[in-house]
Amino acid sequence: MSSGSPLICVVEDEPVIAAQVANRLRAEGFTVELAEDGPAGVALVERVRPDLVVLDLMLPGLDGLEVCRRIQATRAVPVLMLTARDAEEDLLVGLAVGADDYLTKPFSARELVARIRALLRRVERRPQPTDAAIVSVGAVELDSSTRRVRIDGEPVHLTPTEFELLSLLAARPGAVLSREQLLADIRGWRDGAGLRTVDSHVRGLRAKVGSHLIRTVHGIGYALEA
Repeated sequence: MSSGSPLICVVEDEPVIAAQVANRLRAEGFTVELAEDGPAGVALVERVRPDLVVLDLMLPGLDGLEVCRRIQATRAVPVLMLTARDAEEDLLVGLAVGADDYLTKPFSARELVARIRALLRRVERRPQPTDAAIVSVGAVELDSSTRRVRIDGEPVHLTPTEFELLSLLAARPGAVLSREQLLADIRGWRDGAGLRTVDSHVRGLRAKVGSHLIRTVHGIGYALEA
């Protein structure tokens, strides 16, 4: 987290929505930078290194999914995706490529701010370095002080939410954690769509660390293979 007010990049091609979001966030004490299309959004995030990105799904140049992939490829930054689509598949695809949460248009400014604060709190809850900062489970090595992950010695880039999920599973290797437990332990997820959100983030995590490392217990939840 940057010192002073958190810096938020808003990538939105509808000027009215972009202005409304920016004005509300500035009124709440955030620093805001704007981009109006996909390529400009990628460049902006790389240049200013924000604390969080508010990202529209439908953008000219590059769509929000591709923007999300590119900005998450080099640095784990929380992403709140905005979408006019309400189809479950579209929403979960966004989460699978690295978004941490989503809002469907139209949305209230109050809920937008609440979601952003929840995501920022999640990132702030980083443990202080200790002798036990590094946890190893089989081929998986997690360093909680740097939030870095290695699989068989090779670094793996995870989003903030993916790292927290893997940390929860690695804390109890072999134990089955229910989707409700995972949902409760990672604050900021809504109850209504929360279980689908857990599944989507696990899907994205498996794509990065290997599906064989995370076991599904149907009807219950997931476990990290010891």
